[in-house]
Amino acid sequence: MDSIDSTGIFGIIAFIIYVILGMIALWGAYCVIMVWMRVSQKRFRNELEQDGFLDAIEEPLMAGDFEAAEEICGSDPRAVPQLSLLALHNREVGYAQVKQLVLDRFQRDVLADLEFRLSWVYTVIQGAPMVGLLGTVVGMMGAFAKVAEEADAGAMAGEIMIALITTASGLAIAIPLVFCTASINVRIRKMEDLVSVGMTRFMSVLRAALSK
Repeated sequence: MDSIDSTGIFGIIAFIIYVILGMIALWGAYCVIMVWMRVSQKRFRNELEQDGFLDAIEEPLMAGDFEAAEEICGSDPRAVPQLSLLALHNREVGYAQVKQLVLDRFQRDVLADLEFRLSWVYTVIQGAPMVGLLGTVVGMMGAFAKVAEEADAGAMAGEIMIALITTASGLAIAIPLVFCTASINVRIRKMEDLVSVGMTRFMSVLRAALSK
């Protein structure tokens, strides 16, 4: 009776671990999709597209029409237009302070946000194999409990095979996420480079416009 009860308990625990692995997989996929979309929302697709925006905003800036420049930036959610809008709103505090303000805002609102979201993906990468290993340990404990009851080596082998599925599942969750995060990090670095180039050009134009 005790053996039957113990194998039943191990079975319930194993089922719970399968459910947890499923939830971890969904959460990891959700976080990856959200980070990917966030990067896409904040960056221009290429430097040519970004140059088009900067060309459009440069004309009203050099003419001293800051309101028109703000209107061009206001409807665009990407990083360079929003940082440009921030600089325009605070242009009276001086070029050096505006430059530092823009840098701080980019670090806090864009990069820190992406790092926070990616931290959840890294947690899934580390946690999924560990939960899978826990499932394997629990499954093997159940297998030995069943063998103690039935003394059947074949049954034990089958139970161990099932138990190992949890470890394989944990690795199957973590490995694709490793490649996804590598790809996302490349996109983030490209975004940083593009934003840096764009804001350098914008701040030069703004400085010239303010000096008139």
